Amino acid sequence: MARRYDCSDATDRATGLREATSAIKRGELVVLPTDTVYGIGADAFDAEAVGDLLEAKGRGRNMPSPVLVGSPNTLHGIVTDFSEQAWELVDAFWPGALTLVTKHQPSLAWDLGDTRGTVAVRMPLHPVAIELLTETGPMAVSSANLTGMPSPQDCDAAQGMLGDSVAVYLDGGPTPAAVPSSIVDVTGKVPVLLRAGAISAEELRKVVPDLEERS
Repeated sequence: MARRYDCSDATDRATGLREATSAIKRGELVVLPTDTVYGIGADAFDAEAVGDLLEAKGRGRNMPSPVLVGSPNTLHGIVTDFSEQAWELVDAFWPGALTLVTKHQPSLAWDLGDTRGTVAVRMPLHPVAIELLTETGPMAVSSANLTGMPSPQDCDAAQGMLGDSVAVYLDGGPTPAAVPSSIVDVTGKVPVLLRAGAISAEELRKVVPDLEERS
């Protein structure tokens, strides 16, 4: 039976974060608020839990899960060949609605799906999410919806779709917008905008003027 906690109440929030952290460490799934939409998360290093996440969404391995982190410092342990431009994007837009596709450390013992050696990573601008990620470490997090359905902006919508496949729901109230994060590929010499989202190409070019857009 799924448990749900109201993060607007200090006591409930503390209990919810403690329960969510324990659930992640047990290999269970958690729904959490972010600065874009609600996400469904699992321990990024627990392949079985990540598989359960994809199954809960009705999603195949060909659509691997992004990873959320609680601090830019976490990148030092999970990415490789991270360019100066990539760090400039992190400095300018994290925490926030920017996802970076980068090469991950080949030694990492994780299985996020068919990633071809890359990972889509982001630090969300949401206090509940950051607090949870600080306790759990990197989490595989995807939008908390069934594949093909709208991404949820509140906990009710997420719970209505995912039900008891999730152990803990952290209700942080409505998210600010249904606009997803912008995605920039930083695996090559020139950053490439793969998906325009909450951060426009114009804003990104103020930091990386040579940004290209995928046609």
